[in-house]
Amino acid sequence: MKTLSLLLLMIIASTCDTKSAEKDQASNSTSETQSTQAPVEVPSQDGLERAYFASGCFWCVEEIYESVKGVEEAISGYSGGHTKNPTYEQSNTGRTGHAEANEIIYYPSVVDFKTLVDVYFASQNIEQVNGQGPDRGSQYRSIIFYQNDQQKKIIEDKIAMLEKDGLNVAAEVKPFEKFWKAEDYHQDYAKKHPDNGYIQNVSIPRFKKFAAKMPEVIREDAMH
Repeated sequence: MKTLSLLLLMIIASTCDTKSAEKDQASNSTSETQSTQAPVEVPSQDGLERAYFASGCFWCVEEIYESVKGVEEAISGYSGGHTKNPTYEQSNTGRTGHAEANEIIYYPSVVDFKTLVDVYFASQNIEQVNGQGPDRGSQYRSIIFYQNDQQKKIIEDKIAMLEKDGLNVAAEVKPFEKFWKAEDYHQDYAKKHPDNGYIQNVSIPRFKKFAAKMPEVIREDAMH
């Protein structure tokens, strides 16, 4: 009886291992498909272009990019996931696959994509996985999106330089697909709620740390 039970357990374990391997293989296949997918390129409009970044709380990222010379606006939203029209509550569960992201609307004649990439890496903990500072979870992970081969090369060259300096870059590099704008109350949050505890204790210190690294790109009226 014990021998029979042991045999049954071995068969079940073998079946589970096979299913697990198949699941991992399917997951890897999906990941490879996503990484080789052609990116969506957003056309220029009225001399303005758009770039997309995710690196932790979008309130923080919005404030950082709107301080940069040549940036017209930064919009908070969601990107990098697999569901349509995600809400903040849905994204916050980590189940939609989306990360809090920002659409950066900028004048390429004043600030180029390469500088925006420099800002991206200078304004975060490059090595933190699935989060920034106190914000933890896949919805706060770092993703840098590219819309064409030129942008992809700029990103890859920057990462190669950082890794040469001994850093383990945690940011995902993904082709841009879709950006979903967040709820209205998330827009310009730092400007509208300067006394909020999170803004005071997380957003502003993060901004100041970035500004100290790249003071040359900061607008004078944006300094705290």
